[in-house]
Amino acid sequence: MSNTAPLDVASVNGTGGSGGITEAYTSLPGWARWMITAALGILVLSIVEEFAGTSLLTSDVTSSAMLRWSIPILLAGLGGLFSERSGVVNIGLEGMMILGTWAGAWGALEFGSPWWGLLTGFIGGALGGLLHAIATVQFGVDQIVSGVAINILAPGLARYLSERVFGEMQGGSVSQSPRVRSAGSFTIPGVSDVLETIKDWGIFFISDVASVLLGFVTDMRWFTLLALLIVPLSAFVLTRTKFGLRVRICGENPSAGESLGVGIYRHKYVAVMISGALAGLAGAYIVIELSGLYRGGQTVGRGFIGLAALIFGNWRAVGILVGSLLFSYPFGLALIDFDASGSGVATRALLLVIAIALYATAVYLWRTGGDDAPPPEIDAAAYDTPTSSYMKMVATLGGKGGGLTLLAFGLGTVALVWYLLTESAAAWLPNTMPYVLVLLVLVFAAQRLRPPKAAGVPYRRGDH
Repeated sequence: MSNTAPLDVASVNGTGGSGGITEAYTSLPGWARWMITAALGILVLSIVEEFAGTSLLTSDVTSSAMLRWSIPILLAGLGGLFSERSGVVNIGLEGMMILGTWAGAWGALEFGSPWWGLLTGFIGGALGGLLHAIATVQFGVDQIVSGVAINILAPGLARYLSERVFGEMQGGSVSQSPRVRSAGSFTIPGVSDVLETIKDWGIFFISDVASVLLGFVTDMRWFTLLALLIVPLSAFVLTRTKFGLRVRICGENPSAGESLGVGIYRHKYVAVMISGALAGLAGAYIVIELSGLYRGGQTVGRGFIGLAALIFGNWRAVGILVGSLLFSYPFGLALIDFDASGSGVATRALLLVIAIALYATAVYLWRTGGDDAPPPEIDAAAYDTPTSSYMKMVATLGGKGGGLTLLAFGLGTVALVWYLLTESAAAWLPNTMPYVLVLLVLVFAAQRLRPPKAAGVPYRRGDH
């Protein structure tokens, strides 16, 4: 028997140390990875707060605002999840959200209850989803073209209906409705008291974590809780039920599903209508909980950010939740930071956070040899329509080639220099930063994307 010790593969391949840590991290369950990532994020915010002289980055008021602003993005992303899992790309989420804003305001005013507004917003978005399903599933219209058409149609239809309905109401006009009331809020007793106590200890990082969590359990809207409960419900439906399995078959291999007796058209219809309904619910939330009235143009692109959260979350419900919180953080911070004095100090500090994140990304790509990994192979001949070109773009986001390490380092340096040369953030930065974060995350964080194989691919009965 040989006395030779077994080889340490990590040491032979030079992947010990940080490589071992990376492998241990990736082997953890998804919920554990997200929790560790969130803790590291709060740690970075705590460190930056010490340098920037602000406490708003981890304030409970900021995290509470972040949570509120994340809900429309979350619901839109979950809507896109159902649609794309069934194989139908839904660019029309923005338009369906607009239909939800108008229908939500109308229902709340007509029936005198914000809960009726949620229901009518749900139905209004579902009707937009039905229109998208009829066009794409039944008649084979290109999915991108259909989605863009809904995005164009919805604002015009909402304005026409506003003129006919809200224009006749006291306090309403062609572009806005009378005010509607909120569905109410609550505070989790006991938990909030404990977190408030830990926050008051003033211990570095520990008190900051408590402060962030405090914003999640204090003065929470009932509608926010409902939206958060939809996350595990969506994950359960898509992964643990017969309906969810059949929807995923539609998005992965509809021909095989049809051969097994799955009603491909029926499941696509239902999934796309659920997609529209969730987007409509997002619109109703904007009206009832964020603005208190319907106003034209108030969705401001959140449907598209929801699509970015869907891609960031790798077509998984929990990932979409994390993405929606990340993308809404600058909105929430700006609400608190740009008060009457308009200081912008905390928003300026966010530039330093972005610089640190980009430098960490550059180090990670350099250590893992990310630039050497080829992009996924794409059948170029198959991409000759707007929808297929969009899916090609999504698929190639997973490639690490093209000098991403250098790009991350360069952008990190730009953010750092910008931070050092300014004393406060410009007033336009908070509104721009969420979209910049969307681009940065999609470029650098979406390295292992696995979109549904048949997403965006037109399907006709009998195709094999």
